[in-house]
Amino acid sequence: MKRIHILTTAAMVFLAACDRSTPAPADTATPAPTPPPPAAPAPVVAAPAQFKVRFETSRGPIVVLAHRDWSPNGVDRLYQLVEQGYYDDARFFRVVPEFIVQFGMHADPATNTRWTAQKVMDDPVKESNRRGMVTFAMIQGTPNSRTTQLFINLRDNAMLDQMGFPPIGEVVEGMSVVDALHSGYGETPQQGLIAAEGNAYLKRQFPKLDFVRTAKVVK
Repeated sequence: MKRIHILTTAAMVFLAACDRSTPAPADTATPAPTPPPPAAPAPVVAAPAQFKVRFETSRGPIVVLAHRDWSPNGVDRLYQLVEQGYYDDARFFRVVPEFIVQFGMHADPATNTRWTAQKVMDDPVKESNRRGMVTFAMIQGTPNSRTTQLFINLRDNAMLDQMGFPPIGEVVEGMSVVDALHSGYGETPQQGLIAAEGNAYLKRQFPKLDFVRTAKVVK
């Protein structure tokens, strides 16, 4: 019941602040009720000042240029996740035309649980959520709630700046691929069920979702 309350509150704030129809990109998944996994994520190390991540997707390649000075804590987490192969096989589970594309929940529930327990400290907003900007999802109004989920802005979403969402990078190649990602399911996939069942749930209920084949740091 608490998770539902948090999601509802975030949605209400967003509705009052801007679009009045689409909730903000919230990272509201509750970890699956499984025993704690034995291995913890690797220690965080400082990422390069700039680097590119190439997401090979089921629709084509997307290249993101990350800027550490925009959001040091967020970019360090992105670098860590990509180096660990976290985004491989992740589904684009929320595609809202003229708003955002959201992804970043692991195919395996235990892996997702392990990483979502490691919160990312907040960063100030230095860049605007313009079209093509890449940003971590979070629970709006909840400090340090970023974990693994990312979204790509499909339009200029300056209202998200005022809500505390700091971009970490920008799509420099493949925005046409982003625009073409399957959007037929809208916001139907439920984060709680993704957390509990992983890709088994998404493949069963939403087989047409596009996904990340591999994500790698490239020069």
